[in-house]
Amino acid sequence: MNKKLHHYLLLLFVLVTLGSCSREEVDEYYARPDDLEDPIFQQLEARGNFSNFTTLIDKAGYKDILSKSGYWTMMAPNDAAFSKYFAENNISNVSQIDSVTAAKIVRYALIYNAFRTERLSDYQSRGGWEESNSFRRRTAYYDGFQTKTVNGQSMIVVGSNRNNSPGGDYYIPGDNNNKYLTYFLEEYMTNAGLGASDYNYFYPNSTYTGFNVLQAEAVKTDIVAENGIIHEVSEVSLPLINLDQKLEESSNYSLFRSMLENNLVNYIFDQDATTTYQNFTRKSDNVFVKVYDAALSFSPNNENYLKESDNDGQSQAYTLIVPENTVLQEFVDEILLKNYTALNKLPKYVFEDFFNAHMIQSAVWPSLASGYNNELGEDLRIDFNSNVIEAQVLSNGFFYGTNKVQESNLFYSVYTSAYLDPKFTLATRLFNDGSGFREIISNLSARYTLFLPSDTVLADLGFGYDIPTSSYTYTSPEGNVLPANIARSRLIRVLFNGIIPTPNNELNDLSGSGIIRSGDFDLPGEYIKWENGQVYAAGNEVLDNRVNILGFEDQRNGRTYYIDKLLEFSEEPQGLDLKRLAEVPDSEYANFYSFLENASLYDKNAGVIDGIELGTSYTFVIPNNDAIIQAVRDGVLPGDTTTGIPNYNPSSQGEKDKVADFIKYHILATRTASDDGLINGLTETLLKDELGEKTYINISSAQDDLFFTDAANRVANYIPAFSNNLADRSLIHLVDNYLLYTE
Repeated sequence: MNKKLHHYLLLLFVLVTLGSCSREEVDEYYARPDDLEDPIFQQLEARGNFSNFTTLIDKAGYKDILSKSGYWTMMAPNDAAFSKYFAENNISNVSQIDSVTAAKIVRYALIYNAFRTERLSDYQSRGGWEESNSFRRRTAYYDGFQTKTVNGQSMIVVGSNRNNSPGGDYYIPGDNNNKYLTYFLEEYMTNAGLGASDYNYFYPNSTYTGFNVLQAEAVKTDIVAENGIIHEVSEVSLPLINLDQKLEESSNYSLFRSMLENNLVNYIFDQDATTTYQNFTRKSDNVFVKVYDAALSFSPNNENYLKESDNDGQSQAYTLIVPENTVLQEFVDEILLKNYTALNKLPKYVFEDFFNAHMIQSAVWPSLASGYNNELGEDLRIDFNSNVIEAQVLSNGFFYGTNKVQESNLFYSVYTSAYLDPKFTLATRLFNDGSGFREIISNLSARYTLFLPSDTVLADLGFGYDIPTSSYTYTSPEGNVLPANIARSRLIRVLFNGIIPTPNNELNDLSGSGIIRSGDFDLPGEYIKWENGQVYAAGNEVLDNRVNILGFEDQRNGRTYYIDKLLEFSEEPQGLDLKRLAEVPDSEYANFYSFLENASLYDKNAGVIDGIELGTSYTFVIPNNDAIIQAVRDGVLPGDTTTGIPNYNPSSQGEKDKVADFIKYHILATRTASDDGLINGLTETLLKDELGEKTYINISSAQDDLFFTDAANRVANYIPAFSNNLADRSLIHLVDNYLLYTE
């Protein structure tokens, strides 16, 4: 036992001796290098001109943090900056600044990660550094939980830390919604095409130096510390408010805020936030997240920008344009409430559109404002020289208070006639649901005439909307209920018939007569006609049911006519239209139709021509009686070549084929041409050659002129008095010559 004890004591002595040597070596190895710079706090303290700031660092509880290892950028206000701050706030010395304010000043000056001057203007993207593409950095300051009065009730509120989106998260636990600090470096400004005027637009009393931190100038830069980089600045900066807070505190914009809060904001209980708050404070209050509607481009209380990547807030910010109370009240009275009794009667989508018209998901720099669009895709119609009454850089974006409402297309176009009138909700619903109509008729850069049926008119004609299933309905005059997709297609077609491009106000006078194409310049529709104050489409002719005008309203991009019926499309085959034209006494269509009604490609009872589908565009080029007789004399059609008397019912297959080919070559597929200059060029016919290849006719159209040239360079001129006859997505023209295809 004694030997073993002696052995253990000897071993212990050796280990202690070795351990002592090891500690000395380790301490020496890991000792702080003699040439390493002091940490941030000690650097500031040693320099002697940051005494006020170091006092606040200590008071805020950050002395220890800034005296040890770390990776920070400190925008440190010097003592001269504090002297100015004291004078502006009627403070005699730093002792009068409480710990809460001290924490705000210190934490907002403290940026995550260490950045020398040459890196501050670079964006930390996922793919690496993007040079000269950054003007903001995330700070250590955040607002956290706040007590607010909402609808007369006190509650604990926290802001959204993500933009709300359908199915997305508007609040992520653990994200403190840290505020950003904006700076203006020459590298970024030059790269973005900006200059001193952009800086002074926000800070007119400061001097642009090429390195400004908000209103401050950088006095000395790139002071290296053990735990980061110090940039000495000439001003004390308290944390900037965000766009949401700006609206909350500014009485000049209270109407804008109340419209936003009352219609597009909810306070939603959040368990994660509540748990965090209760654990931190030992209180039992519930916490509610202030959530903006998902239809908005961004949430004004979200400090994180889009968060599509972790650092995207370094290179971009939001912009909010806010009209002051007086001009907004005028807009409300004259525009929004023209057909409504109160704001709370307006549909929600009106508020969504109005606010998105004043939102831009980018930082709008004053000198480049003409190059931005709002979140409706419209130009900014704000003059930044005369309409902006207040401009502020805020923690999450730029704020522009204005003496003008952004004049959105939606509130000044023919679309507005339906959009802001409860009598036209069904038409508005269809305009808005992806049909593309809204974008067409709200375009202030083009002019339109809109023929608009009310909900009552549509209901009387069988159309409706089922809210529970979010689907359109249609019941035919015979009582047949059609599937929702067909009901929507029918409604789209009749409403599209009522959208007419009128660049020269062609339909402001309906007292005469004429024809015009519906649709859009790039999306042609069908043709409609007007006569003696009435309008009609192909279906109205079939039903002998012309449309009457009940009244009209002029908008900035055209005129809206209120109508008592629909511009109906035809549902009968074009052969029946040709038959009616041929049955008119002394009809110039008679000879052509006589060949057609006996042709094998035609179903005389149904009026169906082989190769023609309802709902597809066609142009019928019909030779008059003399032209048909000439075709017989020329041997192109069956009959007596000497007298020109046609044989409408030939017996040989060869002559039957000749008739069928003749008819097909006079029907142009896929395009509807009129004498308006809209359609020109080679257009395929229904005829295929012996190899199955398409054949073509050239259309030449101008205002009040239309002619067709065949493969043999023969020309057939339209006869105006007997042309432009309406049919299903088609026009039927009478021409003075026949067309001939030759191989």
